[in-house]
Amino acid sequence: MKRTGILFFPAFDWSLGDSHPEREERLLYTQEQLFEEGVLDLPQIKQYSPRVASLKDVLRTQALFPNPEAHTEGLDPHLISAGSSLLLGEAQVKGEIHNGFVMARPPGHHSGATVWGNRGFCSLNNEAILVNYLRAGFGKKKIAIVDTDVHHGDGTQDIFYHDPNVLFISLHQDGRTLYPGSGFVNEKGGFNAWDLTLNIPLPPGTGDEGYHYVLENWVLPRLHAFAPDIIINSAGQDNHFTDPLASMNLTAAGYGRITELLQPDLAVLEGGYSIEGALPYVNLAILLALAGEDYHHVREPQKIKRNTVTLAALKPYIQELKRQQEAAKPSLSFQSKPFFPSGNWIYSPHSVYYDTEGFQETRHDYVRECSDCGGTVYIESRKYTEKSILVRIPFQACASCEQAGYDLWEHLQNSKESFSYGFLQNQLHDSHYVWNRKEGLRKF
Repeated sequence: MKRTGILFFPAFDWSLGDSHPEREERLLYTQEQLFEEGVLDLPQIKQYSPRVASLKDVLRTQALFPNPEAHTEGLDPHLISAGSSLLLGEAQVKGEIHNGFVMARPPGHHSGATVWGNRGFCSLNNEAILVNYLRAGFGKKKIAIVDTDVHHGDGTQDIFYHDPNVLFISLHQDGRTLYPGSGFVNEKGGFNAWDLTLNIPLPPGTGDEGYHYVLENWVLPRLHAFAPDIIINSAGQDNHFTDPLASMNLTAAGYGRITELLQPDLAVLEGGYSIEGALPYVNLAILLALAGEDYHHVREPQKIKRNTVTLAALKPYIQELKRQQEAAKPSLSFQSKPFFPSGNWIYSPHSVYYDTEGFQETRHDYVRECSDCGGTVYIESRKYTEKSILVRIPFQACASCEQAGYDLWEHLQNSKESFSYGFLQNQLHDSHYVWNRKEGLRKF
């Protein structure tokens, strides 16, 4: 029997406000619906209890600035949400389950490579932490993430933008009409991982027919060509026609079909804020599809009131998006610092707005050009006047990029440059270090 794992974590002690859409009721109504339908009594359904991710699990993927201790207050539910993804992911790769659905909150896909706080309701990136956990602990080489949340998965994109062994695909409402304002077709990955990021911004009003057309004619061919060891679905549910924060027209049965088409090894809950009108039915349809059961009978109580983009109107739009995506070329700026090791360093400045807390992070990213691996990454990150630095030696780093990372790290510890915190993320050997002048060196 092919078993489907399920894990609930409503995070009773974490909320952005009693009336905020991101609150524990998001999952409580779902639990009631699943109990009511008797789905949890199906012989192929196996329930799991949550667990807590360690700081090392997080730091393998994300740098917590200005230091990990600055995040301890209020981080526990995020660590449990991330740990729940690790637990079910581990069960899947060990063969305990065929697939699984992590119904945990808080969500995570807006949280990027550097973390100063919460943005888009996200502090830790559950799927990204899971991906690198499976690579470090279980030898997974190639992983695909398909993000079907209505918002662009900008944090996940940021983390894997230079990684040639992770395919990231995001289908979302056009960033010109919705937070976070990113996710356009020219965002195709860093130079060392070009064309391994695929963004498909869809017009408001896209419904079931449109989503299924895009999946069948664009997403699935890319997945098959990449041939990943595992597929993870960032299963946001805010594309539903009743969601208060977006403008799409998916139905619960439409979500079931998305799941049936993608055949994810693991679905991880992201957004979705129609707490009573959508989530119990969408989650039910997704779980039924994962378990190989009929989901077509799942009907939400409300009817679609928004105008839906017809497939006839959507097809030329998608064809033009494809043309633009295929025509996009890397836009490179080479720049280095006097202490950088040899090689060509690609420079990319950008800023990240933390909408939940109302501040701006300024980043200066450098990646070493390499045809053999993802390249050494050096990031200077600043919040107000406080500066922290990340050095990353990537998974499967070549000898030159590994040495470049060590050289950068040694320079930073001996330099007189003023920064709050330095972090070496050595993914190659799964060893991670933090350093500052007061406390010296610590290993995680």
